[in-house]
Order: sequence, then structure tokens, then C-alpha cells
Amino acid sequence: MIGSRIAAVGHYQPARVLTNEDLAGMVDTSDEWITSRVGIRTRHIAGPDEPVDELAAHAAAKALASAGRTPADIDLVLVATSTAIDRSPNMAARVAARLGIPGPAAMDVNVVCAGFTHALATADHAVRAGSARRALVIGADKMSEVADWTDRTTCVLVGDGAGAAVVEATEAPEEPGIGPVLWGSVPEMGHAVRIEGTPPRFAQEGQSVYRWATTRLPSIARQACEKAGFAPEDLAAVVLHQANLRIIEPLALKIGAVNAVVARDVIESGNTSAASIPLAFAKLVERGEVSSGDPVLLFGFGGNLSYAGQVVRCP
Repeated sequence: MIGSRIAAVGHYQPARVLTNEDLAGMVDTSDEWITSRVGIRTRHIAGPDEPVDELAAHAAAKALASAGRTPADIDLVLVATSTAIDRSPNMAARVAARLGIPGPAAMDVNVVCAGFTHALATADHAVRAGSARRALVIGADKMSEVADWTDRTTCVLVGDGAGAAVVEATEAPEEPGIGPVLWGSVPEMGHAVRIEGTPPRFAQEGQSVYRWATTRLPSIARQACEKAGFAPEDLAAVVLHQANLRIIEPLALKIGAVNAVVARDVIESGNTSAASIPLAFAKLVERGEVSSGDPVLLFGFGGNLSYAGQVVRCP
């Protein structure tokens, strides 16, 4: 039976770093106010000449190089993003053009903060069905472009970046794999996280999201582990959507992953929406905090009040 695995990961962030002290000069806030409420200290901000597809292409190129693959090896490109300004060409097609990928299926996936785990599941399904052999799965967002920089409750949260994974078919059960996805949404509460209007602006109902994430999601994340055949205590790492340290830490604790490294990239990167999970995961791999074959829970949640999670084997 054909399965799929993550062969390699990569990440990219713009050079400009915006600190809490910088923000204190822009809105009524302080380093103490931000760190005590969301745990963020810095975030990376893309310039006007750095579009979303450029961030995505940089991360994808790193993942390809790490996997030892060329653009010609890819037949499916999936980009999870909610900050694509143009409707066509989509981000996936633009990334494919930047990298010189010949003739791939190219699709964008807009599930906001849960976008990458939705896209990863879609790639896994395509590979298992035999409609793709090797895919690039990318999460990329330029949240600075949709931020209201006069609103101190939201502008302190956001950052820009991208993370990518090369997903390929495997017939060897002992190789790293991608477990079954557990996904869903609460569409009647979709208003709790929004990017809407002209020009589009990010807004959220922070307390509603916090209560939902810390009370409803732990049992769902445990079910994702069960579907993959793992107990939470067997996990080597947990990579949750990097929304807010005050959500990440209690959620990881309630999942019961007592032996796992918990990704806390939100501290230095802020909330990068669909980029946050692959960005944080790639950094864990790069720093050697997880080893090849280790089981890692990836769990995205947020906009639309959507969620998607799966256990993957570390490349």
C-alpha cells in the first residue's frame, strides 16, 4: 500500500525584526503588556517588495534542497495562505513559476491558521490515491499587510514568514509517515477570527478564541493522536498553531504530551497564521530538537474556528 512521508522541511523569514519596544513607539503598549498577555517578544516583517509568493518560494527551495530534490521532481504544489491579495494567478502557481516547476497541479488552501495541516492532509490523500507522487506543501502569510497598525490588541500579534515540506510517496512502512488527519470546524463561530473588508484587515474576538482553544481542542488533539496509533505521552514534540503563548502552553498540557518538546516559536516570530506550524516544525528539525522518525503532533486551529491535526514522523 502506498503511503506518504515528509522527506524534508524548510523555513524562511524576512530580515526585518520588529520588537515590542518598536511597537511601544507606534501604539499605546509596552514590552511588559505584550509579553504578559501573549508571550511575543519579536516578529519578522516583510517589506513592500516581498510578496507572499516570494516568502513561500524561499521556504520551498530550502525544503527541496534538504530533500535532495529538484523542481522537476514535484507534481503538486499546495500553498496554505489567507493573505493572497490577487485572486489569480494563485500563490501556488506563482511559487511554481518562481521555482521553475514544470506543469504541476497548483492549488491554494485558505483555512487561515489551520491551513498548513489541511494542505498537508490534502497532499497525503493525493499521494495515497495515486494522483501525485511528490508534493510541495507550503504555509505562507504576510500578516503585516492585513494588520491594523493602530489597534494595539491585534497589531502586536502578527508576523510574516513561510514554512514548507516535501511530501513523497513511500511503500516502506518503517519510513517516516503522515498519520490520518482529524479535522473540522465551528462555522457558526467563524466571526471570531476575521480578515475582511476593503482593504482587508485582521480582527478577532480574543476571549472567545482563547476559551475555545483551551477547552474544546485538547480532546480533539488527543483523538488525532489516537487515530495515528499514539498515546500523547509517546510524542517527541507538539507543534501547535503559534497563536499566543497563553494558548499554546495550557493546550499542550491538557493534551497530555508530558514527554514532548513544545514548540514556542511564537515568542520570536509572532502569529504567522498558516506559516506558523511549518515554520516552528522546521526550526525544531534544524536545531536537532527532534530526531528522524520521531512522532510529532502538528495541530492547527483558528480562522473559521477550523482545526486540523495529524501525527507525522520527523524527516
